[in-house]
Amino acid sequence: MNQPKIIYVCSDAVGETAEAVARATLRQFSSGEEVRLKRYGHIRSEEEIVAIVREASATGGFIAFTLVQPELREMMKEEAQRSSVRIVDVMGPMMQTFIDNFNGLPKRQPGLLHTMDEDYYRRIEAIEFAVAFDDGKDARGLLQAQVVLIGVSRTSKTPLSIFLAHKGIKVANFPLMPEVKPPEELSYQPGRIIVGLTMQPGKLMKIRTERLKAMGLPPASRYASMDRVREELTYAAEVMKSQNCRTIDVTDRAIEETAGIIMGWLGEA
Repeated sequence: MNQPKIIYVCSDAVGETAEAVARATLRQFSSGEEVRLKRYGHIRSEEEIVAIVREASATGGFIAFTLVQPELREMMKEEAQRSSVRIVDVMGPMMQTFIDNFNGLPKRQPGLLHTMDEDYYRRIEAIEFAVAFDDGKDARGLLQAQVVLIGVSRTSKTPLSIFLAHKGIKVANFPLMPEVKPPEELSYQPGRIIVGLTMQPGKLMKIRTERLKAMGLPPASRYASMDRVREELTYAAEVMKSQNCRTIDVTDRAIEETAGIIMGWLGEA
């Protein structure tokens, strides 16, 4: 039996920063799906570090860490060297460069990324907003949103809404279907942007087919037929044109890339 490939994510806070870097790295490799992440957060003692390094040594994995306490960081380096375990100091080089370049002194306080400040509460409010006004649940959200996403089913409206919400942006989304007339609230409102999400028909048909399979439904449903996909995309294009909105083809785009485009447009507004 093959031994699992593991990246150990360690932090004296939550560990989300190191995990985000690790996951971004995995997406760059075709073998990334075979690698598992194991996270250890709120590390406070040298004994914990010794145990983690020992485990990584036994499994042949490596460690990505964000430890802001100098003694813990040094302990990690010493133990890893002693056990011949590879480590990645995610924050260390950036902190040292800041010190060297700007003569600053770090606070050495874990978890500052998640300090409950004004930005934190803004993100929470935006997430709650995205959930409340997802998939056209309440048309009033279209009037209150900073960004409105429109598009046919399975064009990533919901995950994109949540991703943008984590950036503190209030997003509502509305599904476009030939049988449902867009609400009046979708009409132009100052202070917001409407973004139309579209996709190549073949890709959309494949995604819908896989969705039906995952739900235990017949993949031959009209929902996933090419005729229906083309009909919906044609209708959606007409609506987007009538709204004079910006559009993004999300066929081969990661959520992060699409979000980056939208945030750039927000900066221009």
